[in-house]
Amino acid sequence: MFHWRAGILPGVSAAFTNNGAGNLALHVGDDPEAVRQRRSRLEQEIGVGAGSLRFMNQVHGTDVVLMDSVSPAPEADAMVSRGTPLAVMVADCIPVILAGASADGPVLAVAHAGRPGVAHGVIPAAVERMASLGATDIRAWLGPSICGRCYEVPGAMQEEVVAAVPATRSTTSWGTPGLDLPAGARSQLENAGVMVEYSGPCTLETPSQYSYRRDRHTGRFAGLVWCHD
Repeated sequence: MFHWRAGILPGVSAAFTNNGAGNLALHVGDDPEAVRQRRSRLEQEIGVGAGSLRFMNQVHGTDVVLMDSVSPAPEADAMVSRGTPLAVMVADCIPVILAGASADGPVLAVAHAGRPGVAHGVIPAAVERMASLGATDIRAWLGPSICGRCYEVPGAMQEEVVAAVPATRSTTSWGTPGLDLPAGARSQLENAGVMVEYSGPCTLETPSQYSYRRDRHTGRFAGLVWCHD
């Protein structure tokens, strides 16, 4: 069910699911009831209340929404909370988990960082929102995502993204223009003073992870962060 799972701060855990957890997205043509059942099993597995895990309707933007236990699913690409469990879904984009401490307890965040999100700054926006809630010593965990050796893009698109985030420039393993989104994310986090504690493997090269580049009809796996006793 999990590609990776760990306690990341006192009383806080994070995980990235794999194909064993099944598709967790409602927007890919899967049976909605089957998706809800998978989400429910996931909540049971990580020990959070039924229906408490908050998901987003992701749109490749930069909006960051503050969530609590009754917040509906927002149209956004990053969420922040003071302990409400959060989820981000991907299948090549970077699932970013962030956590920090504040005087009022842990501050949690997730971000959906694909090409537009990295280029337009969804990760720095999430860090800034966390800091506005008093979060300090913010750390990041980057889940499985497509790597710079595998993510081919047209030359003009490469130059557009590289102009915004120079660290994204890459060349694919077959010699064409590429984008290294994880490198770009790490550079943005470093500039924001955030330490990256973990970076996952390439989704395209890892059969146990969903990859849109491998299969356009694929499901979505999730990055999760939650509080526990």
